[in-house]
Amino acid sequence: MATSTLVSFSNELAELTAAGARSVVQVAGGRRPASGVVHGADTVITTARAIGREDGLQIRLPDDTTIDADLAGWDPSSGIAVLKTRSPLTLTPPERASADARTGEIALAFARSWSNAITASAGIVAVVGGPLRTGRRRQLERVIRITAPLHDGFAGGAVCNAAGALIGIATAAHIRGYAVVIPASIAWAAAEKVLTSGTPKRGYIGVAVQPVELPTSQRLEGRERALLVVGVTESGPAATAGVQVGDLIVSIDGKAASSSEDLLDRLVEHGIGQTIVLGTLRGGATRDVSIVIAERS
Repeated sequence: MATSTLVSFSNELAELTAAGARSVVQVAGGRRPASGVVHGADTVITTARAIGREDGLQIRLPDDTTIDADLAGWDPSSGIAVLKTRSPLTLTPPERASADARTGEIALAFARSWSNAITASAGIVAVVGGPLRTGRRRQLERVIRITAPLHDGFAGGAVCNAAGALIGIATAAHIRGYAVVIPASIAWAAAEKVLTSGTPKRGYIGVAVQPVELPTSQRLEGRERALLVVGVTESGPAATAGVQVGDLIVSIDGKAASSSEDLLDRLVEHGIGQTIVLGTLRGGATRDVSIVIAERS
């Protein structure tokens, strides 16, 4: 009987994973692929941290079809980003849970691997709390933390309950060992706000970045992480200022730079035509680079 129960439970988990896979896509735009969840006929939800850039975005469907996408905008408070595909999606959004997640309930996380295979992780909801500060004058009113192990590829992926209903969107962040999940209700509301009102007007400097850990010899003022420049838009503000692929951004306006959201935050706070100063590291030499923020065409 015990064996039969375990087999039945295992089969149900596999079926839930197969069902969850139908609404989870791969998002290509950062240094490594991340994940996204189908939101509408031509929209996908992911996180700003997952994409790392604003151009050259692509959505890879479960059947390996690739669709070009554009960043419709992102919500600074939650970090939710919305991508609009240039071709209609053949997938449907997941069913969302009708009630808030409860501490102790099973949590199943689904993502796409670098090869586009479905990846699953299981645990329980460890904490449902909040508010959580996400930036200057910004916060998430509610946040879920789960015990399921999640690597960076899970960022933007789906987190479901035992019924297979969506309870949240995974992030690449952890708090005291627990993975941080944005509640589905907040993620959907943020996405609708972006699609209706857009992102607060913001310029761009034309770089794609990836968070990296600095070797001990390169840690300045105790900073352990930096942003590796993995792409520079030709003739963009950063390129004009001399930024190159391979540069390390260790500070932005004198403040530590450890995630792509740090850069996005500063661009939100600055206006078009204002100057942003990047503290960079190249070949062991430090240099401050002043860049005039331009308006994206």
